[in-house]
Amino acid sequence: MIYDTHVHVGRAMRRFDGSAGEAAEEMMARARLHGIERQCISSLGNRGYLAYPTLAEVREANDHVLELSTAHPEHYLPFCYLDPRHEGATLDELHRCSDRGVVGIKLWVSCKVSDPLVDPILERAAALRLPVLQHAWNKSVGQREHESTSADVAEAGRRHPGTCIIAAHLMGLGCRGVLDIAPMPDVHVDLSGGDPEAGILEYAVRHLGAERVLFGSDAPGRSYGVQLGKVLGADLTPGQRDLILWGNAERILRL
Repeated sequence: MIYDTHVHVGRAMRRFDGSAGEAAEEMMARARLHGIERQCISSLGNRGYLAYPTLAEVREANDHVLELSTAHPEHYLPFCYLDPRHEGATLDELHRCSDRGVVGIKLWVSCKVSDPLVDPILERAAALRLPVLQHAWNKSVGQREHESTSADVAEAGRRHPGTCIIAAHLMGLGCRGVLDIAPMPDVHVDLSGGDPEAGILEYAVRHLGAERVLFGSDAPGRSYGVQLGKVLGADLTPGQRDLILWGNAERILRL
């Protein structure tokens, strides 16, 4: 079994061929063709990716995710999308979603994860034993104002030992990102973001251990097959490969 820990859905999400319409059914079928039996899904807005969503838009996005996971509980695992800038209402939304069975939290680019506004979410995540999937990217140009870097993720991990944080996009964080998060044992990384790059996964396993690396595709923006190539083409032992493709996800998601 393969777990894809980084997948997006949305009512306005386009299909892989670019046509309009609900992509969730097609995504499920395509994932299974590649041996992916479980997908962790989050929505960043039903009108497209919303960097600064209203509270109503956050709730609508989470409702869609919960609908899909209820309709396909054997395949879709729901993550709760949150915007820390809604402060107290954000925790209310987290509890609404946790009561309905979400298995993780998704944070995007509305607020750096090192910002104190995120502290209540990270504290509550630890209490609820929910991992936090945090978008992160180290860019030379084009960094969004409130977009987290690996240094932000490392700072959040330092302030919140015991909270499981998954820094998204190993290919966007690079070697610098691996070294930033290495001292924080509860900070993990997923493989999404960018095309396969020779040596980067082996570098992450060498400095973090295979136990801190998870497979994620970032579908439908990325192809399942190309993203799986990052693991299947890497110089790993069978045990390391199994941890990355399914073992770590089962442990972290308590499945």
